[in-house]
Amino acid sequence: MLRKPVIGINADLRPPQNNSPAYSFIADGYYRRVLAAGGIPIIVPPLEHKDQIDRVLDMLDGFIMIGGSDLDPRRDGFMLHPSVRTMDSRRETFDRLLVDRIADRRMPVFGIGAGMQLLNVAAGGNLFLHLAEDIPEALPHKDAQDPAHRHSLQVVPDSVMERVYGDGEIRVNSMHHMAVDEVAPGFRVTARCPDGVIEAIESVMSEDGFSSDWFAMGTQFHPEAESASALDIRIFEEFIQGVMTHRRASHEMRALVA
Repeated sequence: MLRKPVIGINADLRPPQNNSPAYSFIADGYYRRVLAAGGIPIIVPPLEHKDQIDRVLDMLDGFIMIGGSDLDPRRDGFMLHPSVRTMDSRRETFDRLLVDRIADRRMPVFGIGAGMQLLNVAAGGNLFLHLAEDIPEALPHKDAQDPAHRHSLQVVPDSVMERVYGDGEIRVNSMHHMAVDEVAPGFRVTARCPDGVIEAIESVMSEDGFSSDWFAMGTQFHPEAESASALDIRIFEEFIQGVMTHRRASHEMRALVA
């Protein structure tokens, strides 16, 4: 029987409010989807040092970078747009250290929402800070009155997104005002909204699949949310399968070297 892959999930952080202490927390959709897809989720709170992060990553087979509030553009040399609502600075510091360590290891990773945006930034891409201004002709990508707001999706052939959705009409949830602008080197766009806004990216793989390089993917939409469809949830199954393929290839490579 194959050992189930262990998948790390970073936790969000809320600072103290009035008489309430700080909380580290996570929406349960993330770990429920991992369990349903055959993985074992491990929630990782914000850590402060690289050696702590490395010790945790030693025990994991893959990682999911969750969504949340906005990344602070000042950390990447851009001005703070009035629409940006930054995540807790301790969480963002941790997330940035974490994604760098994941990239160094070439550990399989799936970024969702702000997690995909950080994955792109960390690998050398950048972001639109406010779609309403940066792409005025774009469709609405967020509706404050409707948390289940959706738009259609156009997928690229020969991608995880195509394996999940195939042909036909596709609609996904949408709750963001920032988005990927320039795609990082080593990544490609695998899904867009019809207005051109990037909705999914994947690392550029070799022709034989996951064996030779980094299995990294991201979605701007949220397949873990209550507003997700049954098809959306299959993205977690594809990620877990990719993690297992990567683990098997790594074991075979170590055996050859030994």
